[in-house]
Amino acid sequence: MNIIFPELDNPIIKQAIEEYNSEPSSIKITPIKATGLEEACSLVALPENSALITGIDYTTRDVVLSCKNFLGIEKGTKTFSSCFVMQNNQARDGLKTLILADAGVTKTPTEDQLYDIVLQTYTTSVKVLTDTPKIAMLSFSTLGSAKDDSIDKINSVITKIHKTHPEIEIDGEMQLDCAVNPEIAQKKAPSSSVAGHANVLIVPDLNSGNILYKSLEQFGGFVAAGPILQGFKKPVSDLSRGSTVADVKLVIETILKLI
Repeated sequence: MNIIFPELDNPIIKQAIEEYNSEPSSIKITPIKATGLEEACSLVALPENSALITGIDYTTRDVVLSCKNFLGIEKGTKTFSSCFVMQNNQARDGLKTLILADAGVTKTPTEDQLYDIVLQTYTTSVKVLTDTPKIAMLSFSTLGSAKDDSIDKINSVITKIHKTHPEIEIDGEMQLDCAVNPEIAQKKAPSSSVAGHANVLIVPDLNSGNILYKSLEQFGGFVAAGPILQGFKKPVSDLSRGSTVADVKLVIETILKLI
């Protein structure tokens, strides 16, 4: 499996690839070096190459613009977005995996963009999660406990998803504790099949998404894979510049599920 790494000389990237390929159960990857983002995006567009992992030495803006210009967006796609795969191996109920979007690209999504983010993240979640995706649209409010334009936007998106994709389990707006804690969900949203069991979290804007993913990393014991860019012709991960070896290994595992 050929994966393009424009930062192949970075010691964190080198160690992550070596550790990943040394694991007996891993699908072995062949890292391909590229000089700069333009060449990397041009190489990943070739049929023999499967994905691009970059970003540890580049800004998100540079990665996204290069992918847009030299890799290209999926046919019919108007929005490109991102998600994080958050994994906690020490959770009290065993391995815990959450998917969080959009915490890397879209600053303040419009209603149409938020709708696209939900669909793109659902597609990613089906491939990555072992359980059925249960999507919670996060807010400071739960099911009408407050009024705000941002809540109206969320409700419009949920209504549209129910009409166009009734197979998707989605609910909101809801606060984070209601989304993931079954005991709190029984109090705040007892009739919701998503509340208390959400494994896909959609945030209202980039501020809240970035703060939430870094909080899960720094305080919650989660390892972050991503941002995984969504909407491009091939799987792409835009690594955080603070990525660890564990982060990069999880990115490799995640990207392989998307190929």
